[in-house]
Amino acid sequence: MTATPDREALGTLLRHVLELLDGDVAAVYDDLDLADYRPRYSPLVRVLVADGPLPIRDLAARVGVTHSAASQTVAQMSRAGLVTLTPGADARQRIVTLTDRARALLPVIEAEWAATTTAMRQLDAELPVPLADELYAVLAALRRRPLRDRIAGTGLAPTGRPEPTPQVGAAPAGPPGAVTGRGVAGDARTAAGTPR
Repeated sequence: MTATPDREALGTLLRHVLELLDGDVAAVYDDLDLADYRPRYSPLVRVLVADGPLPIRDLAARVGVTHSAASQTVAQMSRAGLVTLTPGADARQRIVTLTDRARALLPVIEAEWAATTTAMRQLDAELPVPLADELYAVLAALRRRPLRDRIAGTGLAPTGRPEPTPQVGAAPAGPPGAVTGRGVAGDARTAAGTPR
């Protein structure tokens, strides 16, 4: 078994939890002889069953993922023979439709979804707070005040974007005495590329 990530490495810990959850659901699909089916397909399949064929952008919005993430998942589903893509109203739009193969798998997909939902409720009963409740609380807190703002609130000074390399003899941008990414504005040594 892999060691548990450090508490301070929160991103690593979140990815580790997701890998454990998705890995076990993928193993269930493998046990059900659906080795080419991924857990990430089910939310898209469920939306397509409920709403019918949709453009990728609308599918992404309904599932709650980025257009890029939905597009990548749809491409994987297409390779697995679960969806087809047809041109939409304009050249950039692609409409996603479930294939007959996907529809034939729906009883197994729905059974797995129900079993996984029950298993997650059992896991939630072991936790101080249900996992989804905690994740929604985190999302709400980050919408109120993004992590970037919280980091800035610690006093970490932003370094800004790299400024273009100055021409020899040119003074750095900004009023004289202002601190820039290259030094103090008006300091000829910094402008000329001489270390301060």
